[in-house]
Amino acid sequence: MRAKDSPLFLVKSASSSMRSRRPTFRTDEVVPRSGIYRVRHQRHRVPHEVTLLRDQQFPRCAKCQNAVTFELLQAMQGETDVSTEFTTRICLYELPVFEDDQEIAV
Repeated sequence: MRAKDSPLFLVKSASSSMRSRRPTFRTDEVVPRSGIYRVRHQRHRVPHEVTLLRDQQFPRCAKCQNAVTFELLQAMQGETDVSTEFTTRICLYELPVFEDDQEIAV
C-alpha cells in the first residue's frame, strides 16, 4: 500500500511554548485552591490524585518526605460553600505508602 492511499495521517502536537504549564507546588506550601491535585513522587510511586482543601498545607510523603510535587487538575467550584456546608474537615498531613507501590516501582 502506498503512503498517499493510507487513511492515516500525522498530527503534530503543539509546540512546548503553546502548551499551558500548570503551576506546581511542594510540600509545606499552602494549598491555594480546593480541588483535585496530581501528586508526583521522586522515585518510588507512579503519579496519583488526591483531593486537598484550600488554606491547608500540601502533605509530605511517608517514604520520600519532601520529594513530592502537586499540580492542580480540577479546582472545586463554589469554594466559599465548603466551610458552611461541611462541619467536619479531614486534614491530610502525610501521603501513605502502600505495599503495592513498591511492586509498581520495581
